[in-house]
Amino acid sequence: MRLYGKRSVIERINSNSRSVKVIYLQAGLSRPEITSLAHKHHLKVETISEKRFFQLAPKIQTQGVMAEIDAFNYKDFEDIIGSENKDKPTLVCLDRINDPQNLGVIIRNCACLGGFCIVLPTRETVEVTEAVLKVACGGENYVPVCHVSNLSIAVQKAKEQGYWVGATVVEGGEHPRQVKFNFPLCLIFGSEGEGIRPGLIKQVDYKLTLPMRGVPLSFNVAMAVGMCCYEVSCQRS
Repeated sequence: MRLYGKRSVIERINSNSRSVKVIYLQAGLSRPEITSLAHKHHLKVETISEKRFFQLAPKIQTQGVMAEIDAFNYKDFEDIIGSENKDKPTLVCLDRINDPQNLGVIIRNCACLGGFCIVLPTRETVEVTEAVLKVACGGENYVPVCHVSNLSIAVQKAKEQGYWVGATVVEGGEHPRQVKFNFPLCLIFGSEGEGIRPGLIKQVDYKLTLPMRGVPLSFNVAMAVGMCCYEVSCQRS
């Protein structure tokens, strides 16, 4: 895989330099912070021509920096929920979320808030791709992401480990600020078009609805995750 952009590359070097195979810099652009950090971690740096750089990264904003890295490392879901740590991460389960931009924003927001783990089903939901990593801006280094074959079974396993479950619904739920959450907590978010599968809704303890005082167009899923997780973060702390 490739990482694009200065911030993404810097965060990856600082958090997991062993996953970086080589760093490419565009000729004619000075990036002393990158070269200094790479030298500190004994990483290979290659300066290549502008033409060659754009061949490797066509139509991508890179700031003249990219890196070859190992394939994305998904975490083991059962290790996450079975941890004996009393402060288990809040699970953010994404059902049928197919836009890489949305997933990247969700990862970045969860990294900023801290204490979250993202859970993706292996079907009908986007994977962590290069496009996702570019939007995440290094957030993937601080948020565990799990792949599960069946999201409904994963939620059931989380409940068996003491997790409470909430899900967002377009209408009929409670305002997140009016809910006193129990922890550890699992939150489920569905696509803007199809919502959450009925089998998942049956498992929830809290139904959450974000109020829309303007036109009820429904919130973008990344925004909905950000608002709900911010409230969860406030209550958890």
